[in-house]
Amino acid sequence: MSDDDAGRVRALAAILREYDLDAVRVQVGETEYELVRREPAPAAASIVVPGPGSAPAAAPGGEPAAVSGAAASPNVKRVTAPVVGVFYGAPAPGADPFVSVGDRVVPGQVLCILEAMKLMNEITSEFAGVVSRVIPENGQLVSLGDDLFWIEP
Repeated sequence: MSDDDAGRVRALAAILREYDLDAVRVQVGETEYELVRREPAPAAASIVVPGPGSAPAAAPGGEPAAVSGAAASPNVKRVTAPVVGVFYGAPAPGADPFVSVGDRVVPGQVLCILEAMKLMNEITSEFAGVVSRVIPENGQLVSLGDDLFWIEP
């Protein structure tokens, strides 16, 4: 690793700490840097790597790590967080939500906003169907890959 690379990694690590981020990804020219912060594992913990087609890892309460509550039907399409950020279900405080459970959505329709590093990212549906579940609470921090919505055809 060159001195430039090491300096960039240190700078990105400082950004992770300063803004209390879970992950950061930056591309400089042809080189991409990605840092992901992980909590240290307890000394006696064992690490299990699920195989292909495995169910999601269980959280301490016995529920899947990404979502809790009812299981998804086999037809459900999941809209997941493309970035780490704060979930906002409405365009402004006090405004009606973009979508609610039971609403029909079309591809390209705005579902929510994720605020990441002071940028407001509109998250749109890739699927047509009916919203069967809104996972995060308004103002909740979501991680990369977390389920945001379940949409059923």
